[in-house]
Amino acid sequence: MKIFTNHRYALITGIVLAVVLSFLLHRALMPDFAFNPQSLARWVHIVCGVFWIGLLYYFNAVQVPALAEAAGDKGGPGGAGITKYVAPRALFWFRWAALITWLAGAWLLGPKFVPAFTFGLSLGVADLNLVTIGIGVWLGTIMLLNVWGPIWQNQKKILGIKPATDEEKAKARKVALYASRTNFVLSIPMLMCMAGTAHHLPF
Repeated sequence: MKIFTNHRYALITGIVLAVVLSFLLHRALMPDFAFNPQSLARWVHIVCGVFWIGLLYYFNAVQVPALAEAAGDKGGPGGAGITKYVAPRALFWFRWAALITWLAGAWLLGPKFVPAFTFGLSLGVADLNLVTIGIGVWLGTIMLLNVWGPIWQNQKKILGIKPATDEEKAKARKVALYASRTNFVLSIPMLMCMAGTAHHLPF
C-alpha cells in the first residue's frame, strides 16, 4: 500500500483521518456544532509547529554533530549522502513548516495579533496572558526570519544550490550554524511561552 511506502500519501491519510474523526466526534457528541475556524487554525499551527521544531532539533542534536563526526572519521563514509539527499529534503519541510506555523499562529491570534506583538500595550493593558504570548510571538517571528534569512540563504551555498567558492562556503557554514543554534536556544523559551497562559503557566 502506498500509505506505507510513500510519505506524502501517509501525510495526506493522516490529515484525512483527523478531519473525518473530528466530523464524527462532533456529529456524535455535539450535533449543533458549527465550524470554528479558530480550531482549524490551532490544529494547523500545532501540526506544522511539530514539523518545524522537530526538524530544528534534528538538525542541532543529530545531523550537525553527526556530520562533524563524519568529517573527523578519515576512514569512514563521510557525510556526502546526508548533504546530497537528506539535508535538501529536510530543509524544504523545515522552511515551509516554519512559514505555515507562523501564518497559522497569526490566524489563530486573530484580533489579538497586534495586542500580542505590543504585549497588550495597544489595548492600554499589559496582562500576564498577552505579555506571555507576546514574548512567544516575538521569539517565533525571530526564528522564522532566521529560517528564511541566514539559515536558508547560507544553506543554498553549502549544498551547492547557489554557486559559491570554498571560502564563501566555509563562511556560510559558520553563519548557518550560528543562526540555527540561535533558533535552537530560542525555541525552548518560545515553547514555554506558547504553552503558558494566565490559566496554564509552566512550572
